Amino acid sequence: MAYSKVEIIHKYFLVPFLINMFMTLVSSRPLLTNIKLSLPPNQTKENNLCTNTLCMKTASSDYGKLIQELPFGVLQPLSVSEIVRLVNNSYTSSSPFGISARGNGHSVRGQAMAKDGVVVEMSSLNDNNNNTGIRVSGNSSLGFYADVGGEQLWVDVLQATLLHGLAPVSWTDYLYLTVGGTLSNAGISGQASFHGPQISNVLEMDVITGKGDLITCSKDMNSDLFYAVLGGLGQFGIITRARIVLDKAPNRVKWFKIIYDDFAKFTTDQERLISVDGFDYVEGSLILKNSPADSFFSPSNESIISSLASEKGILYCLEAVKYYNDQIINTIDEELQVILKVVNINSGLIFTKDATLFNFLNRVRDEEVLLESLGLWEVPHPWLNLFVPRSRISDFNQGVLVDIISKESLTTGPFLIYPINRKGWDARMSVAIPEDDDDMFYTVGLLNSAGTAIDPSVIDEQNNRILEFCDKAGINIKQYLPHHTKKVDWMKHFGAKWKVFKEMKDRFDPKMILSPGQRIFNS
Repeated sequence: MAYSKVEIIHKYFLVPFLINMFMTLVSSRPLLTNIKLSLPPNQTKENNLCTNTLCMKTASSDYGKLIQELPFGVLQPLSVSEIVRLVNNSYTSSSPFGISARGNGHSVRGQAMAKDGVVVEMSSLNDNNNNTGIRVSGNSSLGFYADVGGEQLWVDVLQATLLHGLAPVSWTDYLYLTVGGTLSNAGISGQASFHGPQISNVLEMDVITGKGDLITCSKDMNSDLFYAVLGGLGQFGIITRARIVLDKAPNRVKWFKIIYDDFAKFTTDQERLISVDGFDYVEGSLILKNSPADSFFSPSNESIISSLASEKGILYCLEAVKYYNDQIINTIDEELQVILKVVNINSGLIFTKDATLFNFLNRVRDEEVLLESLGLWEVPHPWLNLFVPRSRISDFNQGVLVDIISKESLTTGPFLIYPINRKGWDARMSVAIPEDDDDMFYTVGLLNSAGTAIDPSVIDEQNNRILEFCDKAGINIKQYLPHHTKKVDWMKHFGAKWKVFKEMKDRFDPKMILSPGQRIFNS
C-alpha cells in the first residue's frame, strides 16, 4: 500500500497535534509528545514531536529574520536513533519529505528551514545525554581530542575542555553556535591561518545520511562521506558526533589592535603576521566615521580614533593575539616587542589589552548581551560573507569598502576583512574557496543589521550591487555561508567541485531529503 508525502508526515504529526489542541485547553505549557504512531505496515515510530505554535514559530525563523518558512512539524529527539528513524521513514516513502537539522538557529537566510517538511531541533539531544555530550580523551604522546555531539555549542566545548587544561585550536568569532552547524560550513576565525578552519581539525564523525544510515567516517574510513560532509552545507548527512582535535590551552592572551589609514600597509602587515611564527590569531575590520565605540579602547583613545575616522572617512584595524601562560608572564612583553620588530609593523597607533583565554574567545557574548538589552539583537541581519582572491583585494577595497560601504554608510557593521593561509584547507572537503594558486585569500564579512532605521531590503540592494561590481570587475569571489537561488549559480559557486558534489549527493542523499533550505538541488 503506497502512502503519499502528506499521509506519511501526518502519521508523525497529526496525532500529536490533536493532543496538543486538547492539552492547550487545560495547560499553557508546551507539550512534547512521546507516543507510538500509526505508520505504514511493519513500521512503528516513537518520537518526541511538537506542533504547537511556539516550536513551529521557532523552526520557521532564524537569526537573519529575513525568511520564514513553516515546516509541517518539528522533531525534538531524545536520541540519535529517533533521527535515524525519521530519515528512514522519509527515504522509504513513495513521497519523501524534506528534513533539516537546526542547531542554534544562527543561519541568516533560511538554510536550516524545511518548508512543509520536518525540522529536527538538535538541541533536544541535550535533554537525554546524561552530560555525556562532550567527552575528552587522549594523552600527550598520541594527542588529545574531544568526542562532541553535533548539537553541542562551542562555548560548552570550550568550558568542558578547559577543565582538562585543553582546548580546540580553531574557532569561530561567536561561540554560541553548534558543532554540527559550523562543521557543515567551515568554521573560521583569526586562528584559521595557523590551524586551518574548524573542518580541518576533525578526526572522525558519526553522520546520518539521507538514506537513514548512521555511518562513522574519517580520513581512513568512509572517507568520501567524511570529506563531503565537512563544509557540505548539510547536503549529505546530519552530524551527530565529531571528534575534535585538542591542544594544551594557554591561560591568557595579549590582545593587540593596530590602526591604519592606508589599506596597503594594513594588508601588508596582516599578511606578514600570518606568515611568521609569533601570533596565534589575526583578523581585521573597518572603522568608519559612524562606527560605534569599541569597549577595547579607553575613552581617550576612542576619541582619538573617532576623530581620525571622521577626518579620513575610513580606517582599518588590525587585530592580533598572542597566547601565553603564567610561566612567561614576566617576559611576554619583551617577546612581543621582538616579534613586532621583526614584522616591521607600519603603524604608530598600537593598543594592547590583557585577557583570559576564555574571555577573549567569548568576546562577542558581551556585545550580544548589550544589544539584547537595547533590543538590537533580534533584528534582521542581511549579511554578506565573501572569500576574495588576494590578487584582487586592493580592487575590492576601493570598489566595495570605500566606494560603497563607506560612502553610503547604511549601517555600522561590523565589517571584517583579513587574510587566511590556504595551506590549512583540504581541497577534498566540500567548502568552496577562491580557485587560484595563491597561498592566501581574504575573508570579508559585511555583518549588517537592519531595523526601524533601515529596511533589510535596502541593505540587500547594496549587497547585490557589491556582487554585481565583483562580477563586472572580474573578481572571482566565493560566498561563505552561501545563498543562491538558481542551480546555475550553485554550479558556479562550487566550480570544479560541482561534479563531485553532485555525485556525493546522488550517493548519500539520492532523494534530496536533507537541508532543503539551502536550495541547492530544489531551487
